[in-house]
Amino acid sequence: MATYILLGHFTEQGIRNVKDTVKRADAMRAAAKKMGITVKDVYWTLGQYDVAAIYDAPDAAAMTALALQVGAAGNVRTQILPAFTEDEIVPIVAKAVKKK
Repeated sequence: MATYILLGHFTEQGIRNVKDTVKRADAMRAAAKKMGITVKDVYWTLGQYDVAAIYDAPDAAAMTALALQVGAAGNVRTQILPAFTEDEIVPIVAKAVKKK
């Protein structure tokens, strides 16, 4: 499983219906489960982003499909970030700086 962080901005529709934001998060969790994605945490934030969520997904295609489904509902615009633990990033960095 790969870890992803989703950052979201409420659209005008999303902020207008902010009272339903927890219901929308529950619907997103159900959709994620159907795609084999685990929702680890969802946070409502102040500042540049309105929502941040952490997922474990089988692959980028599954995570992209979920983000598209969430975006298609019209309440939030999303950005997906692949995320790596320290143990995962060490071999990636080693590969990046490997001499030819």
